[in-house]
Amino acid sequence: MRPDSVQEAAALLRGLERPVRPVGGGTKPWLPDRGEEPLETGGLDRILEHNVGDFTAVLEAGVPFADAQAAFAENGQMIAWDPPSERSTLGGIMATADSGPLRHRFGGVRDLVVGVSVVLSDGTIAKAGGKVIKNVAGYDLAKLFAGSFGTLGLIATISVRLHPLPARTATVTGAADDPERLAAAVIALARLPLEADCLDVAWANGAGRVLVRYSGNTAAQRAQGTKIELDGVETIEDDDELWERQRSRQRAAVVLKVSGRPTDLPAVIRAADGVGASVVSRAGLGLSWLAFSADDPAERVQTVRSALSPRACTVLDGADRVGDPWPDAGGAQVVMERLKARFDPARIFRPGTFVGGI
Repeated sequence: MRPDSVQEAAALLRGLERPVRPVGGGTKPWLPDRGEEPLETGGLDRILEHNVGDFTAVLEAGVPFADAQAAFAENGQMIAWDPPSERSTLGGIMATADSGPLRHRFGGVRDLVVGVSVVLSDGTIAKAGGKVIKNVAGYDLAKLFAGSFGTLGLIATISVRLHPLPARTATVTGAADDPERLAAAVIALARLPLEADCLDVAWANGAGRVLVRYSGNTAAQRAQGTKIELDGVETIEDDDELWERQRSRQRAAVVLKVSGRPTDLPAVIRAADGVGASVVSRAGLGLSWLAFSADDPAERVQTVRSALSPRACTVLDGADRVGDPWPDAGGAQVVMERLKARFDPARIFRPGTFVGGI
């Protein structure tokens, strides 16, 4: 199924009895597939509005992220998302709450969505939010659907907040082979009023680096003036390739996302080293991605989960090789089941694939 409009999507879903699986750019093959019929959003590929003066835009869910960025760049603007793959669609990014290094300054997907329309299993088109940044009326449907992995309904259109496209960027980096020392440098940097766009850590093969990125006309000066108590400190002004590599490290045969606190970084690194995994971390936010090879991933992932318990560990890439990709939802499971029953009573949107078998 490939609807060419929101109304056509509603007509297709109305009265449908077989399970469906929303599909955008196809960059998330790790999502559990139980034979549901694909519901492709490629026909919903229009930028409906771009309000340059208000720094907002309304787009259909099937718009490729790279196309949206190119269109906004013509007016010196951008969506402050930087997912690992630019082939992702806007709807796919929102449905999986995908994010990159810019999350440090601009927040996650749900922080930049100001409105959404979705198509539910009975064909109802539901809308929430609007086209302005300050909008607090009604239930925040956008936050609920961000990270729902296509299990509640079809994200049809998205209203997003935009930001100025920076003219210049620069990055300062420093290295260490001691996780504790690396974490201490990160915490010290996170406490400073740096106004950095990104604060990341990369770790592999027993050594790591801190990366701090700035944007704007004074980016290079601010990078050079940042004191990092690590080895090999250097400033890189032509840094696009550096950050492209950092984003690409979030994709591998098997990837485990760990949600915790900034002070957890040494424990995360030690757990990764113990099973031969590399680490990418939004160090100031306590989020890390551990990348594994395809060899015996299930046992190694379980080892990491046990070492880092009770931190939430979610398998992303390679979930089909590991088993249940989700962490234990605890007491939230009952609430999530009620939400599923309310928004998808017919259970046609990827039934049985979300947390706790929802």
